[in-house]
This record gives sequence, structure tokens and C-alpha cells, in this order.
Amino acid sequence: MSNNLTSRKEDYSKWYNDIVKKAGLAENSEVRGCMVIKPYGFALWENMRDVLDRMFKETGHQNAYFPLFIPKSFLSKEAAHVEGFAKECAVVTHYRLKNDPNGGGVIVDPEAKLEEELIVRPTSETIIWSTYKNWIQSYRDLPLLINQWANVVRWEMRTRLFLRTAEFLWQEGHTAHATKEEAVAETEQMLEVYAKFAEEYMAMPVIRGVKTASERFAGAEETYCIEAMMQDGKALQAGTSHFLGQNFAKAFDVKFADKDNKMEYVWATSWGVSTRLIGALIMAHSDDEGLVMPPRIAPLQVVIVPIYNKDAEARQKIDNTAADIMRALRAKGISVKFDNDDTTRPGWKFAEHELRGVPVRIALGARDLENNQVEVARRDTKEKASYQLDGLTDAVAQLLDDIQQNLYNRALQFRAEHTTKVDSWDEFVKVLDEKGGFVAAHWDGTPETEEQIKEKTKATIRCIPLNNEQEAGVCILTGKPSIQRVLFARAY
Repeated sequence: MSNNLTSRKEDYSKWYNDIVKKAGLAENSEVRGCMVIKPYGFALWENMRDVLDRMFKETGHQNAYFPLFIPKSFLSKEAAHVEGFAKECAVVTHYRLKNDPNGGGVIVDPEAKLEEELIVRPTSETIIWSTYKNWIQSYRDLPLLINQWANVVRWEMRTRLFLRTAEFLWQEGHTAHATKEEAVAETEQMLEVYAKFAEEYMAMPVIRGVKTASERFAGAEETYCIEAMMQDGKALQAGTSHFLGQNFAKAFDVKFADKDNKMEYVWATSWGVSTRLIGALIMAHSDDEGLVMPPRIAPLQVVIVPIYNKDAEARQKIDNTAADIMRALRAKGISVKFDNDDTTRPGWKFAEHELRGVPVRIALGARDLENNQVEVARRDTKEKASYQLDGLTDAVAQLLDDIQQNLYNRALQFRAEHTTKVDSWDEFVKVLDEKGGFVAAHWDGTPETEEQIKEKTKATIRCIPLNNEQEAGVCILTGKPSIQRVLFARAY
């Protein structure tokens, strides 16, 4: 194999880890369960972050920042919330170290015990709502539309780079509204922002839906989600938007005076996506040669590789032409690199940029220039073609758009081929075991049946699709009446 990657068919999990590490996205850190995001991986996250940040601001949101530490008592105020996160919390109990009198380095100073333990932020609802109490007095203070970019800690025992780590990067929006209708509209609007980002920038089709009661965010009245399909047939939750009702407002006594000067509790939402999206991107598009990047968020969209010979004059002409191409592409907002490193051969560079998922590669040699052309290779299909230097900039811009659309179409077709309607238990199990993907099946609506199906098959209800078709049927497990199909899958 050209880049010594494990193939997807051989071991999908190892293939994924190989890509993350060999493409220079991230690596495991010395802290168990945490990762180091390397410059190339962080550049990808920055591109995602910048697009999302712009989309948030276009919908009226502002950025702020709240403390990393949350008093333990805050988490106790919303019962469902603390129950949902209790097992994942990292807890700070002391504030000082001292030298070990026995010469063993440093020890925790037993006299520096905190009066109240602090929780390292697993999510920020509690600290933010304790703050909003001071910010909101009147209907004139609403809606309050705040987002923060931050890191969070959830003490995971089984970790995988980007998909599940003890510490990860994310954004979390937290909004307050005067009415239930406004809060629900905000929740749905932000779900659509996430879906648009996933589809138009990540080239990853998603299903918009709501979670069942047992899969909801802890403390939410409704959780909306986008669900994506990975190439191994497993689902991945790519983003969530929560209607919190008045639960947190009541827990932290956040009231406002309405236009009639009557005191009311505000209505709340929260919504977030994380660096898990990088894992989704890898598994939705990449192949056995490495990363495949959608051009709109690729850290590097075009790489130019020179094919030098021993003729110094020809080399200079290649360098000058490459400089002209770069100027023209950058003027069009396209990121480009001239890889003229003399320590590696062109073939090695081709393989390296293929591994790193650069969407377009331009090879430039003396013979090409004699014919006033270059060789252009696209990463998604590995097709190569000769392009005339005249009009090259517009041709490359169009090619990047074509690659973006092709990746989306390819993923959409894969999802369509891996979405199956079933009407019996045997068929349900057979599809899960032999084909995978989304399984549309009837469910009797009870959490008990949902849990039994999960225990028997490891498949969960990923979502009830928005605007779901109503259709009478019977539950695949219990035979009880059902009014609609829901989407099951095994998932990350």
C-alpha cells in the first residue's frame, strides 16, 4: 500500500487511527485519554471554527467566555443534569502542592483543601445560568444570544482520537428567550445551521431529527440532532441543539419582568459541536490512501509539485511559473503551497499530499511548460488531466467546486444504499449484522423496548426524523402498535 495504511476492509478502526496519526492530525498525549492536536489538524479545526463562527454571528449571536471551573453545588441544582454528567466529572479538591518531606518530589498539601470542590467544565449550563441571573431583569434584555469557544472535560475510559477523548474542543451556545415559541425556533434554527455546515462545507449529508426521551441531553425537554453515516455503516451524531424549557431558569431563579411588569421565568436553549466533527470528516470521505478533504474546509486546497531536471534555466522557468500560478490562485481566495523541498523526490511528495488529503495537485515540469500546460490531479477520484496555463485559475476553482459536490453526492449515495426499511425482528438483526447503516423500523415508543433492543443488538435509536412520515405498523420487538418508523443504527 502506497502510504502503509491499514485498509478499511482489513481493520476499519486501525485504518482510522493510522490516518489521524500518519496524516499529522493528532496523536495521543502523555495524559491518558487526552490528545495533542497537531498543526495540520488544528488548521482544519480553525477552518471549521471560522465558518461556524461566521454563521453564528450572522444569526445574531455573540461570543463570550465563562470559567473552566464550576462549583459542585451548581451541578446539584438541576437533578437530571447532575445525574447525566456525574460519572464523567473531573473534580478539583485542593489548590496547592508542597515538597514531600520524604524527598518524593511534590505532594498535595492536605491543608489546602477547597471548602467546596470545583468541577472541571463538562458543559457550561450551570455556570452560565448562574451568570445570566445577573444579566437578565427585563424583557428588554431578551433574547440573550451567547456562544463560547472552549475546551471541556468528560472523563472517558475508552477513548479514540477526535471521536471520544477526556478533553476536547467545542463551541456551546446558550440562549435565553421571553417565550417558549422563541426558544423552540432558536433550537430549530441552530440545528439548521449545523446541518448546513455539515452538508455545504463538510460535504457530509445528515439527517435532521429529534432524540428519544432516553437519549436526550441531561436537563433538556427536547434534543434535536444531526446524524451522519460513516463508511463502515455506523452512525455518528454530528451536532445537537437542545430546547431546555425553563428547567435551568427555575434551578437558578432567572426571571424577567415582561411588558406588563409581571415576573416570568425565561426559556432556554443550548447547542454545540466539537472536534468530533474531524473524526466524522475522516470516516465519511477518506480512502485507503489517506485523507480526503472537502475543498471548502481543507487547510490546503492546492499543492504545486515541481519536476526538476538538471537544467538551471528550466528550473528557474518552473519556479517563475509556479509563483505566477500561486499569485493568481491566492487572488481568488484559494490556499496553495509550492512544495519545492529538494530533500524529497516528486513521487514521495505525491504520496505525502495524497495521504494528507490535499484536494488538487499540480505537477509542473520542463516538458509541460514547453507545451504551455500542467498536469492536474484531483484527490477524490485520482484522475489526472493536462490543463492549459491560460485559464488555469478558473479551471482549478471550478475543479474544487466539482470535488466538493462529488464528495457530497458520493456520501449521499452511500447513505441511500445503507438505509433499509424492515418489518420483522429477524430482518432487523440480519440487516444490522450483514449490511449496517440506518434501519428504519417501527418501535412501540417505550424506553423499556428501546433499552431491550439496545441490549440485544447494540443498536440505538439515532433519531426520529423531523417531518417523519406517519405510518401505522407494529413494533419489531414487541408487536405493539406504532405510528411511525424511527432510525436505528450502531453508532460511534
